[in-house]
Amino acid sequence: MTMAPDRVRTRFPEISTRTWEHPADRTALVTLRSLSGFDTVLRALSSLLRERQHRLLYLATAVRVDDRQFRTLHQLRADCVGVLDAQVTPEMFVLQDPSVNAFTIGMDKPFIVLTTGLLELMDTEELRFVVGHELGHALSGHAVYRTMLMHLMRLSASVGWMPVGGWALRAIVAALMEWSRKSELSGDRAGLLCCQDVDASVRVHMKTAGGAWLKEMNHGAFLDQADDYLRSGDLRDGVLKLLNLELQSHPFSVLRAAELRRWIQSGEYDRVLSGTYPRREQDRNARISDEVKEAARHYRESFDQSEDMLVRTVRDLGRDVGSAVNTVGQEVGRTVADLGKRFDDWRKN
Repeated sequence: MTMAPDRVRTRFPEISTRTWEHPADRTALVTLRSLSGFDTVLRALSSLLRERQHRLLYLATAVRVDDRQFRTLHQLRADCVGVLDAQVTPEMFVLQDPSVNAFTIGMDKPFIVLTTGLLELMDTEELRFVVGHELGHALSGHAVYRTMLMHLMRLSASVGWMPVGGWALRAIVAALMEWSRKSELSGDRAGLLCCQDVDASVRVHMKTAGGAWLKEMNHGAFLDQADDYLRSGDLRDGVLKLLNLELQSHPFSVLRAAELRRWIQSGEYDRVLSGTYPRREQDRNARISDEVKEAARHYRESFDQSEDMLVRTVRDLGRDVGSAVNTVGQEVGRTVADLGKRFDDWRKN
């Protein structure tokens, strides 16, 4: 059956991806795009990863979404492309897999994959949020770096053949993992801009955390969990929180919902809906220094307002936030630049 949009949604002509990108994510992206060393590594990895073969695998094993197959998803994608004024419509595939997952990968032409487990769990408006989330990844260029991270993770267990030391690979994986977590927050903002339904955006995270029994869960109580998580515990718990997140490519569902709530409460979501957002024509003027300052401001505010015991201890010791908290963009930049230099040296030798 065809599915007509249930209501008219605000559209955002010429919207820049910087509108929905989390400050730390945006800093990393601006930095990565400006690094020649990173380009060298990326080109080398792209040739090793056989990008075309990767897409052909899904073309052969999954179902491609179009006006004849999974028409509802096809229309949801078209709606999201229209809302975000996307200039390219990424391919989308549905993969038979009971796990609940959606991802965007590919370096040349990014494409979106949704699992059947996800489709069976979400209703139409929740799927609109998910499709918008993944479209946000594609438009921001996240798929390029996420594909690199995915393959680097596979390589990290056997790095003996790498032309650089294993420590360099582990460093860039750690930096990209932290960036990946922030990019998920960006994707959530893009998803909300596409669906423009706050309740649906929270339900997605409730279901990914607790499954299909939505009638047994409570919107407010779910968000209260995030407050309890951030406030509770002693110094040991603060350290354990960091350890729990260390190898995660995605933030925890409860915390993602809370972060989206903070973005809404900041007034930024309403400003975008009213038409106040950066345009694509302004992207060429974006400077790394400005993005770093914005990320630093975000971290400083989070640091100052945090109720986590570990953060409170550091704060009470009077440490300078500017030196204690570094931005993701700077960390990724330094690591990638060093890796690129070593890679160039290896090629010359």
